[in-house]
Amino acid sequence: MSQTSFTRFYWSFFLVILGIALWGIFFLYSASYNIGSEQGMLALRQMVRIAVGLMVFLGVVSIGYKSFLNISYVLYVVTLILLIMVLVFGTRRYGAQRWLYVGPFSFQPSEFSKIAVILALSHYLGRRKKNLYQIRRFIIAFIMTIVPLVLVLKEPDLGTSLIFIPILLCMLYVWGAKLKYFLMTIVLGLSSLPFLWMLLKPYQKDRLFAFIDPNRDPLGASYTVIQSKIAIGSGGFLGKGWLQGTQNKLYFVPEHHTDFIFSVVGEEGGFISIVVFFLLFVLLFRLSFMAIRRTTDVSGKLLATGIIAMVFFHIFINIGMTIGLMPVTGLPLPLISYGGSSLLTFFISFGLLVSIFKERSIF
Repeated sequence: MSQTSFTRFYWSFFLVILGIALWGIFFLYSASYNIGSEQGMLALRQMVRIAVGLMVFLGVVSIGYKSFLNISYVLYVVTLILLIMVLVFGTRRYGAQRWLYVGPFSFQPSEFSKIAVILALSHYLGRRKKNLYQIRRFIIAFIMTIVPLVLVLKEPDLGTSLIFIPILLCMLYVWGAKLKYFLMTIVLGLSSLPFLWMLLKPYQKDRLFAFIDPNRDPLGASYTVIQSKIAIGSGGFLGKGWLQGTQNKLYFVPEHHTDFIFSVVGEEGGFISIVVFFLLFVLLFRLSFMAIRRTTDVSGKLLATGIIAMVFFHIFINIGMTIGLMPVTGLPLPLISYGGSSLLTFFISFGLLVSIFKERSIF
């Protein structure tokens, strides 16, 4: 490998994430087109966040993933402290207490907790042999994950808390954990469902009931998903055209600039725009897997695995809930949904992926 191979990879990766983000701005502007004084402002704010995110991305690539692994435990502890502060001092919006304010700015520690957990797990597992005291390693990794999961669930943020589980399992699989430990985890998870059900808020239970039977409450818990499916279906092959979506413009789909922005893509851009999005994400994953294949560092491989798992399940769950194949959980669509904390988290993650490739390409 050489400087040339890294340069090609870097620019390919950079252009793909920039393309996804700008393509998202295109539809975000449409989603906020008729929001009175907010018309166009959401898209402008998101563009500023993308510019900041790109600078952070470049900074992470320059610093290198090993520097972040070296302070991963510190970042993990700081994240836990912030999650506790959210429960005590956090600002409540839409029935959830997830935001902390620093002057005029607000952020969600739960978003950054995902990358902090991935870094800590990568550092811990990467420095320990998979065949020595494996059950102990497995349990410690599980505890490291379950602590922030419970804190995030208490906010409450069911979607973000559940995303920790597939991240952990994917990283343990790549690390080489034995199958019996995965089966043990599945049994433990199933046996804990009654307890977890008791922790859910009434609206979260309603969402799960609505997922099982969408016609159970068509004007309540099922309303958003039903309208989202109508919006996407009405887009047809070519879509209704930019700024021409009726389901979203008339507010039949709530939160269509955040969690349900995919309904805007489907309605206004149609099947063609959906295919473009999928192709961009497929290319993103193809480049991401190159980082795994090119590194011999176990910690780097685990870090890349955790990041890919995080991005994949965000996409899978978000799109799944907009078309009724997954329960509504509130997970944003990477680089596209409106929001600063999630956007910055993904840019940090992508910077780490590029730095993993860089470490093996430049000597």
